[in-house]
Amino acid sequence: MPTMTAKIIDTRAIGLDVSLTFAKWLTGTENLHYGDWTGLDVCAANLGAAQEAYTDRLFTYLPKEPCRILDIGGGSGVTAGKLIALGHHVEIVIPSAFLAERCRANAPDAVVHEMMFEDFQSDATFDICLFSESFQYIPLSDGMPKCLTLLAPEGRIVIADCFRSEGFRADPVRATVGGGHGVVRFRKAVADLQLDVISEVDVTSVVAPSVDIEQGLFNIVGHAIERVDQELVAKRPKSRWLMDRVLRLFINTRKRTRLKQRLMEQSRNRDSFAANNTYLMMVLTQPRK
Repeated sequence: MPTMTAKIIDTRAIGLDVSLTFAKWLTGTENLHYGDWTGLDVCAANLGAAQEAYTDRLFTYLPKEPCRILDIGGGSGVTAGKLIALGHHVEIVIPSAFLAERCRANAPDAVVHEMMFEDFQSDATFDICLFSESFQYIPLSDGMPKCLTLLAPEGRIVIADCFRSEGFRADPVRATVGGGHGVVRFRKAVADLQLDVISEVDVTSVVAPSVDIEQGLFNIVGHAIERVDQELVAKRPKSRWLMDRVLRLFINTRKRTRLKQRLMEQSRNRDSFAANNTYLMMVLTQPRK
């Protein structure tokens, strides 16, 4: 008899689906990136405007004349769609099947490569290798060196992403908001590759309020869970005790602590983000031969 193979539930795809649906409901588009809050009140109603301002800032680092852009880790394809509308030719490299489908929907004229960037090959060259909040997910030893094999002679690497600040120390139990490669290691890698930094702006302070909006959403979910828990404690104490025991069997202390932190606390905030991260927008050019 044929054996039945258990199918693994793709929780990441579920999370992305929910996040994109919420983002579209709130802002009208499927953007998940940080916002630029310059001149804006920090509230959920302004999230869409902040994300548009972020995109406008990002586009100032790109050529105005049509060019070939490799969008590495293209998210849901919204940025690629805007680039194509400006006349650029865009190819997207995205490892997630779910996000690849959203890219095809949001940027139907883009060429979508559903694969890891490390595995990507092309006979064509690109004027721009673009990392828009995707650089941190690619090993430092692979990202920029791989770009150098794909760029045209005058091509550039554009990075907009978060880096861990100098002196950052991870907590073994609690999560620290933000992420990315260590900025010191990153700068050493740039120097080792003899790349020239022709433009760099630290935008940490203007993107950091995005964290407060995200945390507010999680706190709403946490409040709902807390109210249900209070009702169970008061009216179904035995059932609540059993549920608690089951959760402890499947979720370790570290994960429970981080889940509580995310849902019930406000420790993930703009000040914590700015203290532990450096968000850079920059343009790198390859060494001259």
